[in-house]
Amino acid sequence: MAYRILLVDDELDILEFVGYNLMREGYEVYTATDGEQAVARALEVEPHLILLDVMMPRMDGITACQRIRSHPRIADTLIIFLTARSEEESQIEGFEAGADDYISKPIKMKVLVSRIKAVFKRIDPPSEGAACQGVVIDRERHVVWLDGEQVVLPRKEYNLLELLSSRPGRLFTREEIYDQVWGNEVVVGERTIDVHVRNLRKKIGEERIVTVKGVGYKYEEPSAE
Repeated sequence: MAYRILLVDDELDILEFVGYNLMREGYEVYTATDGEQAVARALEVEPHLILLDVMMPRMDGITACQRIRSHPRIADTLIIFLTARSEEESQIEGFEAGADDYISKPIKMKVLVSRIKAVFKRIDPPSEGAACQGVVIDRERHVVWLDGEQVVLPRKEYNLLELLSSRPGRLFTREEIYDQVWGNEVVVGERTIDVHVRNLRKKIGEERIVTVKGVGYKYEEPSAE
């Protein structure tokens, strides 16, 4: 699959130079010259990644990033800021606006391509070898895969699975689970954990979560026969 990249900068020579090199790397490249165009173009092409300049006319990159993050359809798009501003405060401002990475100008293509490949690893599905291992948890993106297929889990079910699978075979008591998954939240009913475990078993397989009656639960990946 060719990833779609939206390149946003008001300097036409940067659009030409960076765009040409990214196309040589096999990416589909789209361009915009200001923040307003960036938001409209992002909604149009739904890129996998936006390379976004900060200092631009009409709408700066920080504001454009905030607008993009407010649209549900493109809110999860990866965003890397490109800017001549390298001060720590400006980088913090960019990350607070929702940036995934930050690269200072002048742009070095080898560095840029390397950083792009690094952020794309966050959305790459597991390889076939990983899929054969059963359940795969991408903790960076909070995504779960089962035999190569993505499994959609509500937040508490994901947190429960992440905890139990962090130490396969290790017994977690009900008290530990309450403390680490729910924390200070008010839990309604004694069977809250049981309900979440039952729902989780339906999605990843009954045999993976083992009940130790009266004590708690543990995670075990079935052995391949």
